[in-house]
Amino acid sequence: MSNDTIISKLQFAREKVLEQLSQVIVGQTEVIDELLISVFSRGHCLLEGVPGLAKTLMVSTLSRSLNLRFSRIQFTPDLMPADITGIDIIEENRENSSRNYRFLEGPLFANMVLADEINRTPPKTQSALLEAMQEHRVTVGRNRHLLPEPFFVLATQNPIEQEGTYPLPEAQQDRFMFKVFVRYPTFEEEFEIVQKTTSVETDNIQPVLEATEIEELQKIVRQVPTGDHITRYALALVRQTRVNEKKGIPEIVREYVSWGAGPRAVQYLILGSKARALLCGRTHVICEDIQALAKPVLRHRLVMNFLAESEGLTPDILTEKLLESTPISEDELFRDPRFQSLFAS
Repeated sequence: MSNDTIISKLQFAREKVLEQLSQVIVGQTEVIDELLISVFSRGHCLLEGVPGLAKTLMVSTLSRSLNLRFSRIQFTPDLMPADITGIDIIEENRENSSRNYRFLEGPLFANMVLADEINRTPPKTQSALLEAMQEHRVTVGRNRHLLPEPFFVLATQNPIEQEGTYPLPEAQQDRFMFKVFVRYPTFEEEFEIVQKTTSVETDNIQPVLEATEIEELQKIVRQVPTGDHITRYALALVRQTRVNEKKGIPEIVREYVSWGAGPRAVQYLILGSKARALLCGRTHVICEDIQALAKPVLRHRLVMNFLAESEGLTPDILTEKLLESTPISEDELFRDPRFQSLFAS
């Protein structure tokens, strides 16, 4: 398959998905693009936004446009791990009165799983997702059960209502490729939303991609070449956040960060940049791709200290400062003593 064919295929898929989603979702193009990048990169996504911004509707409509088996799990304080993974039940054969164990699949056995308000359930149930997200399988008793492919977890959480919630542990947040902020619509967008949702209009969502086609596009994304300089640039950004390193760490990181990003951040930066490059009509990754995805990749992987919270320094602001101070040019990157020590350590 030629490069032009690969690019046109992925761009066509994006345009058709956006066309279908536009019947229901107004605006939020950046959010949808980041969702598609995570899907084509075989990653999971965490959406954060106040109630009423159509997070749940966006995910369910996306699954319809991709013709995937969809499952929604409403997380609550009394939800148990077996409620989402499934359980072994005893089934009686009425013909010979024998009894056998049969595995009853839980809602995790779907292509696209919406974990709605994921921070409303205790850590015991949250941890049941870890194996599914990383290994694409669940273990019940002594048996392991493979999940259908492709498999994505798209989770939502409410940032303003913290009573009765359980913040996601760092280990679980790290398994999400992106943390995407769903923001308020503009005046024009909200005007259109009101008109659409208070009339008798109905949507007619048509499937654009099948599961096998998505798996094919995921393989194509991984074939996009990435130059060594791009990888070093991504490493430079991420390694600067590791406050416990002895050399090359900016003073702002030492002062305001308790814990930095791990290797998954670099992996997802590169994978996401490959998908973004194809969506932008290129067959190679450039530094702009890394810069565009740095915030959604890093914002849930940087643990800020109390001083940062008291002064209003968010992970996004810190990431912006690191992007400004990290040279794009390969020569400048190698000449800067800070990065020489980072690459040598």
